[in-house]
Amino acid sequence: MSNPQVEPQAGKTLWAWTIATFFGAGFWKPGPGTAGSIAAALIWLLAGHFTITSTTATSIVTRNELAILTAAAALLLLAIAIPAATIVARESGRKDPQIVVADEAVGQWITLIGAPAGWEYALIGLVLFRLLDIAKPPPIRRIEFLPAGWGIMLDDVAAGIYALICLQLIHHWLR
Repeated sequence: MSNPQVEPQAGKTLWAWTIATFFGAGFWKPGPGTAGSIAAALIWLLAGHFTITSTTATSIVTRNELAILTAAAALLLLAIAIPAATIVARESGRKDPQIVVADEAVGQWITLIGAPAGWEYALIGLVLFRLLDIAKPPPIRRIEFLPAGWGIMLDDVAAGIYALICLQLIHHWLR
């Protein structure tokens, strides 16, 4: 059964709840954080599938352009999600509500910047990001203590950067 304290109700800021829960992915059970990461990886994979038609110069969007598009999406969501996460945290009465998964989406997209569009990279990136997001190697744990939406969002940005580096190293070794 769902917890009424964390569901958007009358008087709640609908746009903030929509963004912070990554369009409802944060309500998925179990593991809303993983659900948010999977949703972001699937969006990236679909964007790569539908935009990159080949590896030739005639493709609609090249791998570099997909990287720019991914980075732009991550930055745009980050800019909108920091205030959204702040609002949802305040309205839910929780410091870091589990339903806020826009941070996972941003971190997942950061992980996938520059990766070749393919299910293998989406899966490896997903596993890397989730492991690093859960383990929170230094200094990620300290970032969580930033106020409100900043702490909620930026620890996942840091985990995404770590996972991006790992994924790029793996890609380099696999070539």
